[in-house]
Amino acid sequence: MKLIYVIVRNIDSGYVTEALNKKGFYVTKLASTGGFLREGNTTLMIGTDEPKVDEVIDIVKEKCGPRQQIFTNPVGNIEYASMNTVVHVGGATIFVMDVDRFEKI
Repeated sequence: MKLIYVIVRNIDSGYVTEALNKKGFYVTKLASTGGFLREGNTTLMIGTDEPKVDEVIDIVKEKCGPRQQIFTNPVGNIEYASMNTVVHVGGATIFVMDVDRFEKI
């Protein structure tokens, strides 16, 4: 048995959770914060058998792969225009851990 922690942007969490549920995976969502743009994150916890770990990771890759976003960065005082910067967003951080014991009550 494996426990998979998947940290994704809040924007992507609904898509990932829905896709995992459709494939029969149960997901627990935890609110978390962090990241380069200081946006909210969601940490997903998924328990599954070891042979299905790659399937979970493939679903996460499909639903929240990296992409580009324009980030407006204010520069100077009000007389100056904002400076737009293209940043890479999306993707996920994934941890896979062994589970010594699992009980569903």
